[in-house]
Amino acid sequence: MFEFLFALIGGFVPLVVLALAAVAASARILQEYERGVVFRLGRLAGVKDQGLKFIIPFVDRLTKVDIRVVTLDVPPQEGITRDNVTVKVNAVVFYRVVDPGAAIVQVEDFRRATWQIAQTTLRNVIGQSDLDDLLAEREKINHTLQQIIDEATEPWGIKVGTVEIKDVELPDNMKRAMAKQAEAERERRAKIINAEGEAQAAERLAEAAAVIQTQPAALQLRYLQTLTEIAVEQNSTIIFPLPVEMLGRLITPSGGGGGAA
Repeated sequence: MFEFLFALIGGFVPLVVLALAAVAASARILQEYERGVVFRLGRLAGVKDQGLKFIIPFVDRLTKVDIRVVTLDVPPQEGITRDNVTVKVNAVVFYRVVDPGAAIVQVEDFRRATWQIAQTTLRNVIGQSDLDDLLAEREKINHTLQQIIDEATEPWGIKVGTVEIKDVELPDNMKRAMAKQAEAERERRAKIINAEGEAQAAERLAEAAAVIQTQPAALQLRYLQTLTEIAVEQNSTIIFPLPVEMLGRLITPSGGGGGAA
């Protein structure tokens, strides 16, 4: 009796082990940020979400795809701008996989393909832009790069969210020329401001001269004020010319009735 039971159990053990091996071979765990592209006998059978998933051993093949945002550094690309200036520009591209099936089926390596299209697009945009646009219109250039790269990668199931130009490297002679241009611009502004100040001062002096001409006493006060300022600044004897008209006003009686000269 016991021999029969042992023989029966011994016959079931290989089956249990085989079943466990089949379950282990068919079980797949997908993380929250992963999707599984399933191929059944070479044909696309669908895309599985995160969690514990089972496939048919030796029939199905599951390929994991990361759907998180990827940061892609584009190395410096040398090009000639539309105004014939040689520059080196590097950028960074942010993209993510929105269609895992297309990312696996439509292109051999979607990461390398996106990297290559980003480099060629950056060189093309450099050739179509002026140097001033690369330096001052960064947002416009970034938007143009994002649109072009996104249109090229859309059939691959790739969505390009943002493209940012990180640095624009200029030749040394161009840097010196731009420094001279900036210095000349600052000198021009300084001369304009100085000329405007002199014009305003001339207007104020003309107004003051008109007031003094109508009010002779104002001229006398101005003479006295000048004497006070000179006496404060220099401790010395000063000979100040006094007009005869002012002296006559000072000695003339201010009262009424017919004084003698």
